[in-house]
Amino acid sequence: MEFHHRWVEGRFVARDNRFRVTVEVAGQAVAAHLPNSGRLRELLVPGRRVFLAEHDRPKRRTAYDLGLVEADGHWVSVDARLPNDLIDEALRAGRLAPFAGYSTVHREAVWGCSRFDFRLEATGQRPCLIEVKSVTLVVEGLGCFPDAVTVRGRRHLIELAEAVTEGYRAAVVFVVQRDDALGLRPHDESDPDFGRELRQRLRQGVEVYAYRCRVDPERIEIDQPLPLYLDHSLQTLEVWQRNSLSRS
Repeated sequence: MEFHHRWVEGRFVARDNRFRVTVEVAGQAVAAHLPNSGRLRELLVPGRRVFLAEHDRPKRRTAYDLGLVEADGHWVSVDARLPNDLIDEALRAGRLAPFAGYSTVHREAVWGCSRFDFRLEATGQRPCLIEVKSVTLVVEGLGCFPDAVTVRGRRHLIELAEAVTEGYRAAVVFVVQRDDALGLRPHDESDPDFGRELRQRLRQGVEVYAYRCRVDPERIEIDQPLPLYLDHSLQTLEVWQRNSLSRS
């Protein structure tokens, strides 16, 4: 996916509130929308080089969105809206092996009390619900989710497991919006309840996948799948190797 907006380079100054930041651009302080409700403490550091996406819609409160942050020589996309578009693009192009063979892709699918990001359908296959999660935090080489307590995320896992009992396939797909992750794990330090829920629902048939992205100021695209590290006890990491084709 190519970036088509004009980038404005700046230096991060401060996070003013949940969705607004201040950035220094050419010596002037400007306000920008932050399209991400996560903590992002390891990224939103004063002095960090950032790119702002410029917008000219008249009813906007700010003229910019914070899009990219440079961290340790890597570009990180902080726009939590992008992973859904990236997964949509990859699904329709047939580039995600676990979901091969589905001919119809619906976005914003209501099931139970939740609205999931995708519903996939195909003749002869079980319908599949997918919830996409944006990941920006990397700790010791592993992408980590979440970086804050997520009650909504736990509810999604519960309802995905309920869908499995009713004959659906159901999956959580983590999209790491940076290229320096070697795997993915639940960030139990931020939300141990989410980690426990993820492990439990995995055992009940909810599928879990992770992908990292290639990111630069010209484009962002899903690069490759990542292994899942779901047991972080006793300073060991157990890789859960799962054959997704057996669930088709």
